[in-house]
Amino acid sequence: MEWWQWMVVGGLLLGAELFGLEAQFYLLFIGLSAVLVGLADLVGLSMPLWAQVGLFGVFSLVFLYTFRKKMYEKIRSPGEGFSDSYGGRSLTIKSELASGAEARLEYRGSAWTARNVGDATIAAGSRAKIRKVDGLTLHIEAE
Repeated sequence: MEWWQWMVVGGLLLGAELFGLEAQFYLLFIGLSAVLVGLADLVGLSMPLWAQVGLFGVFSLVFLYTFRKKMYEKIRSPGEGFSDSYGGRSLTIKSELASGAEARLEYRGSAWTARNVGDATIAAGSRAKIRKVDGLTLHIEAE
């Protein structure tokens, strides 16, 4: 194949990964491999087709097994030291909340449903402790 054909294949694969498909970085590294084979041919490293395809395969496997998992975890993870749990934090309840009852409240700038999972009624204006978070529901009990 000519160098520009490898570039076209690589560009199509990169474009499919970045704009159309959620392929979890598989097409990114395969497309990058095609571009590198095209660049090798462009700079004068002429090879027969079987060697180009072999080099493409080697590049693809090396990139996929070396970089894909690390890159996917870095981009998809919430970040180092990030904790999405509000468990153990306190908040102030504005209206009385009986045991087992639910109410809407605002906490940290967001609207939540609060469910009293404790045995005691939480009085209006008193503090409550968050026991766990289930979606947009805070499971709370009196402090």
